[in-house]
Order: sequence, then C-alpha cells, then structure tokens
Amino acid sequence: MRCAQCGADAPQGAAFCSRCGQRLVAPRPAAIREYALSRIRPSWWHFTRELVLAIGVLIGGAYLVTARSSSVIAGLCLIALSAIIAGLAALARNYTNWSLTSDRLIERRGFLASRRREMELADVRSIEVVRSLVQRLLGLGNVMIASAASAEFLIRLNDIPDPERVAEMLRQARLKRLA
Repeated sequence: MRCAQCGADAPQGAAFCSRCGQRLVAPRPAAIREYALSRIRPSWWHFTRELVLAIGVLIGGAYLVTARSSSVIAGLCLIALSAIIAGLAALARNYTNWSLTSDRLIERRGFLASRRREMELADVRSIEVVRSLVQRLLGLGNVMIASAASAEFLIRLNDIPDPERVAEMLRQARLKRLA
C-alpha cells in the first residue's frame, strides 16, 4: 500500500504512514445501529373525561340551538366549545408517545411546550405492570419503568393497550441490549 501524500510504501494493514504520519485507512463506522422497535400511544380511553365533557357540551349546545325560547348564539358557542375540547384531546393523544428502540426508551410529551426523556435500556432496573379492574376490562394498563441510574427517574406509560406485550418487548429489547 502506498501513501497518497508522500508516496512511501507502507505495510499491509497499517493505519498511518510511517514516513509522514498521513492516515492510510479511514476508520469504519460502528456496525451496530439503533433501530425502532415500536411506537406506543395512550388509548382513547385515557381521554374519556374530556370526550364525555365534549359530548355533554355538544348536547347542551344542540338543545339551545333547537329550543325556540333560548339563544341560538349561545348554543353555537357551546357547539364550538365542544369541538375545541375534542380537538385538544386529540392533540394531547397525538403529542404523547413513547418510542422503543433497540438502545433506549424515549418519552415525548407536549404540543406547545414539549418534554423529551430518554432511558437507556441498559439502565432499566425494573418493569412493572399495573392494571385496575376497569383497565383490565378495557384491555389497558400502566407500565412503569424504573432506571438504575437514578432512584427518582421513572417513565410511566399510562393507559396503553396490551401492557403485558409492551412490558415483554421492553424485557426482550433489554436482554438483547445487554448481550
């Protein structure tokens, strides 16, 4: 192998020229790359309170619009308010998600002000699945992942569908990461 800068012969496999110090071989990038395993969002059941409120306001607005003795403008305002409440619930659902990759768990929250938290899978201390009776009936649950790096650091996945499957995916990804 010849050096491109000085033309000196270098032994096969040498990284630098022994005469001028020029790099002969570019370092290879790491072969292992991070890849996405799953994206998890909260269930619509998590927003039941907001959706019931929106439906109640919508019914009240529709009543005011159709009743002859009341204000149509107030009814239209209530219908618009119900659309805003439902829209905010949809935005909250879309801007709350957890991404599981081959190396880490990433939590993203927020629309106007956002928050992003990451936990390396190698730092996972424990994975806990908690399901109330109502959550069990609806096929939902909460998954809590504690970090070994800090006692207070905890990522909580609230009201997600099939929490046992998500917990098992986390366990398997952690085992692959540690291997």
